Amino acid sequence: MLESLRSGLQGAIKKLLGSSVVDEAAIKEFVRDLQRTLIQADVNVKLVLTVTESVQRRALEEKPIGGMTRKDQIVKILYEELDRMLGSEQALKLDRSKTNVIVMVGVQGSGKTTTVSKLARLYSKKGFKVGVVAADTFRPGAVTQLKTLAERIGVDIYADEKEIDSIKVAEKGRKFFEGSKNLIIVDTAGRHKEEKSLLDEMSNIISKVKPDVNLLVVDGTIGQQCYNQALAFHKVSPVGGIVITKLDGAAKGGGALAAVAATGSRICFIGAGERVDDLEEFSSTRFVGRLLGMGDLKSLLDMAKQLESDVDEKRVQRMTSGKLTMDDFLFQFEQVNKMGSLKKILDLVPGLAGNMKSEDLEKAEKNMKIWKSIIQSMAKQEREAPDVINATRIRRIAKGSGRSEKEVRELLSRYKQTKSLMKASKGREFRQMLRRAGGPGALGG
Repeated sequence: MLESLRSGLQGAIKKLLGSSVVDEAAIKEFVRDLQRTLIQADVNVKLVLTVTESVQRRALEEKPIGGMTRKDQIVKILYEELDRMLGSEQALKLDRSKTNVIVMVGVQGSGKTTTVSKLARLYSKKGFKVGVVAADTFRPGAVTQLKTLAERIGVDIYADEKEIDSIKVAEKGRKFFEGSKNLIIVDTAGRHKEEKSLLDEMSNIISKVKPDVNLLVVDGTIGQQCYNQALAFHKVSPVGGIVITKLDGAAKGGGALAAVAATGSRICFIGAGERVDDLEEFSSTRFVGRLLGMGDLKSLLDMAKQLESDVDEKRVQRMTSGKLTMDDFLFQFEQVNKMGSLKKILDLVPGLAGNMKSEDLEKAEKNMKIWKSIIQSMAKQEREAPDVINATRIRRIAKGSGRSEKEVRELLSRYKQTKSLMKASKGREFRQMLRRAGGPGALGG
């Protein structure tokens, strides 16, 4: 997420920490590096100057506190100023005891319909009874797309493909779900801020449906243009929160985040991936921590908590006692895959965030895919008791999986290492991790 911004900020910090003396010249050089990085991320120049001038002033005037070194104090100042730039944290609060209605609005192409499904998925996992309403009657294929996505995540949908009046669909959809659902999410047609008639239609939908909150979806790749877009929607109807999409690899993502915050709107969610689970509740403090390489353990634990229902206690006891089967090994890979990429997971861990080479992570993920195909080519007896696998079996497994004998031996070697480690620790170190994180004890490095 925002790779160029993160690498630039972390590069500036690394350069500062490596300085022999932190004097006025070193601080000014650090500030210049920050300015260059933020401008390249499409953050508004005026805002960049405001933030970096504050960093420079505080770095020169404030004395380190609590035994902190001057270098650490400057990093702390940067953290605080970036956090302030991205706005205050106000989570979206929904009441399970009543019917909550969210209307999704946004410019066409911002990823609104996909975001509806992601939001439905997120709140379903939180225990809400969710229904989605396909009120985008303008874009061809929008209703079919939402139907497909809703079916995939197991959420009920209201759609009327014969009705072209989106206001009527939105009204009927609300009435259809009222009483059976405590969260109704209404998808609407994409609007351009110049299209007054469509903006008026959006206003009419909101006045008829009377949502608890309007969520504006904006495309993170358009950078600081998000500012004008957010303001245009605000004028039509107050926006209760913003979702910024397409932040995975978006060079202008930093500009989008800063621009939206500058409107005074609260950023509620960010999307950084195509998977239905790639939507997270936004926290500026946690987000800045990840940008600066400080990790985000809370997000990691939130991910792990979502997997708790998949963890079989008997499996955990067997694995932590050293009785590890190949099926258990495969289970670990699948749990890691559910949490996203290895890079995404490790970016949340303080000390590891941003410190592992991309090629090493790519190799680890490639290993997991290779090993999965090898395990799936094993006979049941071989998966349950891998010690029976001899040279003849290795040749057969390699041929069946389309992999080399060397790769089969590498898998067996990693399996034995993990099994020995778990047995030697008697499960103490692994038990808590497995219960919380669903079992990614062997990432396959």
